[in-house]
Amino acid sequence: MTGTARGTVPPTSPSTTATVRTADASAPATGTLGVRLDEATRGLPAPLAVVDLDALDANATDLVHRAGGTPVRVASKSVRVRHVLHDVLARPGFAGVMAYSVREAVWLAREGVDDVLLGYPSVDTGALDELAADPRAAAAVTLMVDDVAQADLAAAAARAHGTTLRVCLDVDASLRVRLGPLRAHLGVRRSPVHSAADAAVLAAAVEARGPLVVRGVMFYEAQVAGLPDTSPAVRAVKRLSVADLAVRRAAVVEAVQDAVGHALDLVNSGGSGSVETSVSDATVTEVTAGSGLFVPTLFDRYRAFEPRPAAFFGLDVVRVPGPGWATVFGGGYVASGPAVKTRLPRPVWPGGLALTGREGAGEVQTPLRLSSGADLRVGDRVWFRHAKAGEVMERFSDVHLVRGTSVEATVPTYRGEGRTFG
Repeated sequence: MTGTARGTVPPTSPSTTATVRTADASAPATGTLGVRLDEATRGLPAPLAVVDLDALDANATDLVHRAGGTPVRVASKSVRVRHVLHDVLARPGFAGVMAYSVREAVWLAREGVDDVLLGYPSVDTGALDELAADPRAAAAVTLMVDDVAQADLAAAAARAHGTTLRVCLDVDASLRVRLGPLRAHLGVRRSPVHSAADAAVLAAAVEARGPLVVRGVMFYEAQVAGLPDTSPAVRAVKRLSVADLAVRRAAVVEAVQDAVGHALDLVNSGGSGSVETSVSDATVTEVTAGSGLFVPTLFDRYRAFEPRPAAFFGLDVVRVPGPGWATVFGGGYVASGPAVKTRLPRPVWPGGLALTGREGAGEVQTPLRLSSGADLRVGDRVWFRHAKAGEVMERFSDVHLVRGTSVEATVPTYRGEGRTFG
């Protein structure tokens, strides 16, 4: 299936030609790649964000290859640049967007994306009303629910405008195991719907609301997709989770179809870190991936694929406090999640730089410790990688798309288009 089957794009979408990556694009902004970014952005003011198109092309090609013919839905949360979303959707193997906000989903539908799946439930009644009032958006968007209270709000909006809205059930994909008298929950805390019986009860209740149709089910196995393969224990949890879901997914789908009396056309699963294991289940009709396009630092230690960093931000040295030190302007782009070191941005070019334990990444300035032999002067540029993929784009109004030693295009981020959804 190609990207035109779901998630078609306007005629003005960027080129869809996939370029084989250059040898240096796999390096995390060291050596030749760092020099290329310097040359491409020379004269552009910092702070600035860039995407290396050679690495992006290679990452997109790799995701499709890993999916083995199963359509890949693009997670907008991990991109947040509409130009890049359209570019990726136009490539064979990609189909549709997973959005994180109803208002975002309506906007994308109006901008030409014809299949938008919400990844999260919503209680934004104004946005639900806007969705139900727009026939084009209502036909393109599938809502996510895991509770009848969310379904009630969607149903009220649909009734008010005489339309029907499609919904997907978010099914908890965490692994539950017994450790003697204790029960362990391995995974994120998302949906309360875990068993086939839970899903059947919810599905029947949703369709009983009237103007809602259950289109499918989603399983996000965060303990597989979102954890690097750092230890035998993590790998064991992943294996157990994959085995559990291989049985439970099929049972959930069968139970939901029996409860609503019609077939489901959508069984979504996975993330960038679990593409192969998700598509190995014949029940799965599509996988979601987003971080695998930009490859932030949290994805460096995965064994399932070769990390090719594609998104960077550049900061300029504005002072040298003393020997072995340099201070850059900006940098406080800390990723969401637990307040730990891995959520901080990482300086990657030139080499031999490190954040300080006392100050970390600062909102206005960031001091850097230089290793022996490293040298930075006022006006030099330092390149960083963010810990998570799309979040850094919320800090910039536009992003420079670099190929080789040139900026191929400068395009707005969500923020640059005046769209902030979270």
